[in-house]
Amino acid sequence: MNRTFEEDLDKLRTRLIRMGSLVEEQVEFALRALREGNLELARIVTERDDKIDKLDLKIDKQCQRIFALNQPVASDLRLLLAAVKINNELERIGDMAHDIATLVMRAPGAVELATRIDVARLSSATYRMVKSSLDAFINNDPELATHILPSDATVDQLYSHLQSELVAVMNAEPSTVTDGASLIIALHTMERMADHATNIAENVIFLVHAKLVRHRAVNEDGIDLSDIHNSSILDNDPD
Repeated sequence: MNRTFEEDLDKLRTRLIRMGSLVEEQVEFALRALREGNLELARIVTERDDKIDKLDLKIDKQCQRIFALNQPVASDLRLLLAAVKINNELERIGDMAHDIATLVMRAPGAVELATRIDVARLSSATYRMVKSSLDAFINNDPELATHILPSDATVDQLYSHLQSELVAVMNAEPSTVTDGASLIIALHTMERMADHATNIAENVIFLVHAKLVRHRAVNEDGIDLSDIHNSSILDNDPD
């Protein structure tokens, strides 16, 4: 491998880690804003969304440049393929953090409902998945990545449970329907964040082991873990 190519790959990885750190903080701030009704945190998230979009474009162009000027193979090719996909997942997660922050600023009634149904259960689980998926990438840790995958089913269950609680409140109190509808969208957004975190974890496994684990068969426990470990990062949660 020539030195220029090696330096380009190092720069790409560094830039992707920077993108991940920024997106992780965006998610943390947006979810805290929703739980606490913190308008200042929500404002920070909305103002920094443009920075994520610009970094997304830089990473995408950098990947294209490396592909065009080199003929990567084996682990280098996997890094580039994973970088393109992870960058896309991060950009989508950043957009979702922006959506939640915007909700906090525009619908204070939805924030009040979020407190009533204890949305912290879902927001905490979602944030842990996002953070863990990024830690797995930064540390090149497929072991951690495998533990993230079954956690997605836990988040799905929390989402369904909170959605049912919220619908019950809306049925009992028609005045909450408008804000409740906004909050349902926010709950779904968190569930989708977890899906994107799962995709990042899958790409870490592909990057390290050259193994595709997408579209796994589902069994009675929610997931076929014949090739990966059956332990969730949400198990034995100290909180």
